[in-house]
Order: sequence, then C-alpha cells, then structure tokens
Amino acid sequence: MATKAAAAAVDFTRIYTTLGLGKETIAALQAFRKRHADAQRLHAQFASQPTTVDFSHYRTVLKNQAIVDEAEKLFKNFKPVTYDVNAHVKAIEAFETKAVGKAQETAEKIDVELKELQATLANIEEARPFEDLTCDDVGKAHPRIVEAVETMVKKGKWTVPGYKEKFGDLSLM
Repeated sequence: MATKAAAAAVDFTRIYTTLGLGKETIAALQAFRKRHADAQRLHAQFASQPTTVDFSHYRTVLKNQAIVDEAEKLFKNFKPVTYDVNAHVKAIEAFETKAVGKAQETAEKIDVELKELQATLANIEEARPFEDLTCDDVGKAHPRIVEAVETMVKKGKWTVPGYKEKFGDLSLM
C-alpha cells in the first residue's frame, strides 16, 4: 500500500522538467509507466477471478468420467516450474552498479564544470568595462598584438589586411 501512495505522490511532470531529461528518456519513462499501469490493471482483473476448479460440475456435465478423474489428478499433482532468477538479479545489480557509478562520475564532472563556470562568471563580473580599457592594457594582456603592430609600422603598413573587404573604405577622398 505504501508503494501505491508513494507512486501517486510523485509528480512526474515536475521530475521531467527539473532533471532536464531528454525527449527519448522522457518517452521511455512514459512508456514504462504505461506498461506498469497496464500490468497493475491486469493483475487486479485476474486477482478478482475465482481460482478454484469445480470438478463435481464437470462430472455432472460430461459423460466420460475418466477424463474428469484424470484432469483432477493432473490438477492436484501439478507443481509449477521454478526458475532460478539469481543470474538475472545479479546482472541487473551489476548494471545498476555501473549506472550509479556513471551517474556519480557525471555528477562530479558537472560539479567541476559548474565551479569553472562560476569562476568565469565572477571573472567577467569583476572585469573592467570595455570602454575603460587602454591600448597598454590590451598590449599587456596580448603581447602578440604589440609585436604585430610594431612590425607593421616598421614595414610602413598602415592598414589592417582584410579590413576594407570586411568594413568597406570609409575615406571621403
């Protein structure tokens, strides 16, 4: 009874949205829930049916009493076959262990990435606005730019290659 109450209390739509599950995963979960509900419905339907066999009724209806006696003997001697499901349980437990391990690895990776993103966000928030930067600040941050500009000036190049193609010629002359 507690499992039914717990299953009824679970808000699956909230789980789907908060966990950020993919469409395929959501579809698989919904299909599983449907199969589970169908299995519960069939179980309830068959559990309500009588499970006893009235052999006296068949003795009155059928002329051949030997068939009824043989059926009753087979019914009383019937032993259901038992299956060893330990191998399947062990496989499921191994899969579950692997899945939990992968989930923990993923959680650790996400935590590391989240910390990196938070550090980047803090860096962005603490950075000076673009308007306040000077050429010296940019040169200190990227010395290659200073070197490139110095070599261009030495060679007498006063235009940046590809600038006119990208932005057009703004000179009025």
